[in-house]
Parts: sequence; structure tokens; C-alpha cells
Amino acid sequence: MRPAFWHSTYLPARAIAALNRATIPDVAESLLTCTVRGCGLRLDQGAQTWTCGAGHTYDVSRRGYVNLLQPQDRRSSSPGDSKESLEARARLLASGAGRSILDAFVDQAAAVSVLPGSLVVEMGAGAGDALGGLHGRSAIAGVGIDLSTAAASMAARRYPGVTWVVANADRGLPIATGGASLVLSLHARRNPTECARVLGAGHLLVAVPAADDLIELRAAVMGDGLLRDRVDAVVAEHVPLFSLERRTTVRERRLLARDVLLDLLRATYRGVRASGADQVRALDAFEVTLSSDLLLFKRC
Repeated sequence: MRPAFWHSTYLPARAIAALNRATIPDVAESLLTCTVRGCGLRLDQGAQTWTCGAGHTYDVSRRGYVNLLQPQDRRSSSPGDSKESLEARARLLASGAGRSILDAFVDQAAAVSVLPGSLVVEMGAGAGDALGGLHGRSAIAGVGIDLSTAAASMAARRYPGVTWVVANADRGLPIATGGASLVLSLHARRNPTECARVLGAGHLLVAVPAADDLIELRAAVMGDGLLRDRVDAVVAEHVPLFSLERRTTVRERRLLARDVLLDLLRATYRGVRASGADQVRALDAFEVTLSSDLLLFKRC
């Protein structure tokens, strides 16, 4: 589960675009790269477009994000998280579920020493809570990348000072080599090779569900109450490009009402499995553990 908080303030499209042009730091603008196969040149931002030196042009959407996704990078007609899933995560965070995990993640990101104006990139940024929260408290330039246009739209509306990009982080990060000081992945995609390329000598902060995350809900719906420790596998993924500097486990236990439990299922895709339909219908309020392992890596 990657939590997201719904923001109730809506801005007209022209106002969003103007805010983006006024507040996005230049360092972010100069380090985005073209995703046309075989190109990779840096993109420059105009009034309503981003353009590389080879003339490839990307329009800024009415919502304020730029879509760099290429046809070969799509696995479906609507890739990434759906609007319904994002809204479920928003309601979860609004209820307080997962808030301590998000706050701890942003705190650790803020504690990483980066120079003012340094570029921070988030993979699988969703509705923008982590990167948007960090941008609100640190003098950074931010680029949030997600496969979902619904996620980018929500993030751009809520955090116009950050550059929001639709792209496939599994295929590659549209960031210049060595351009970033910090990369974030909060319950999202991981691409160690690309992270190492864009970071240079920086840090990577990854959050993965801890062994007992949602264990009660998994047992109730899927009959699976097993502990699942992912840390060793994630660390192994990143060797030898990264070394683990710190591991922190954040845990909260909450009594959740049925509607919140259903949102947990929607947010993690478990609620749509036909095999668990009877168990889902029988759900009632009970206590659930939400936990994450935060892993801070240093580029070797």
C-alpha cells in the first residue's frame, strides 16, 4: 500500500500551468531527458511544451504534468494505478491509516544531506504525498515519476511546485546521468541500475512492506497469515551498486472499520480477487497491523 492524501483545493488549468512554470526550479527543468528510443537528449521547458535538441516535443497537460510515456512502454491502454485505487489510498491516509509510515519516510528523506536546489526523484510517486511533503519542508527540486496519468494529474494539482512526469520507471528514468542527489521509492517500483546511473554519489531511500504488514487482513481474506520479510531480497537487488546504511521499521496497529478495510483491499488490489469474494463480504471491524521497512542506501 502506498498511502495518498486527498487534497480538496482545485485550481483552474491555466493557473496550475502558470504556477508550475513559476515555481519549478531550473535544475529540474534542465535534467529531464527525452524518452524517444535512441534519443535521451535533455529537455527544455517552454510555455506549454518540453522539447529536446532533436525536436521531439511533449505537451504539458491541462492538469500540469508532462507525459513522456512512449507506446512501447505501455502494457495496457490505461497503465498504472486507477483513479479508484488512488482515491482509496487517499481515504486511508485521511483516516490516519499509514500516516506514521509516510511521516517517517519523509523525515528520513529530509534528514539526507543535500544541497539547496538539489534534485530529488521519486519513482512510483502516486498522488505525490512523499515528494510533495518533502518539497514543502526542504529547498529541493523535485521530479515525481509515475506510470498512471490519474496519479500524475492528482499530484500536479496538489503540489504544483514539483515536476510531475508520466513515464515507465521500469524501462528507464528520464533523468540525466548523475543529475539526482536522492531517489525515493515508497512501496513502489525499484530499478537499481537506473537509480545508480542518475544518482552519481547520492542516496536511495526505499520503503517496502514489513514482514507483518496487513497480516491480519491477509489471513482473513486470503488465508495467508505468514510473515514475509522482503529486506534481504531488496538489499541483494542493489548489491554491488549500493550499500545499506540504515534499516528502520515503522509499525502501527489500528482498529479499522469495514469501509477502511475495503479501502485497504482496493489500494492493494486484493479486494478484486474472485477467490476471496466471500471473505470480503464477511469482513467486519478488526485490528490490523500496518508496517514498513525503510532502507537507506548509499551509492557505492
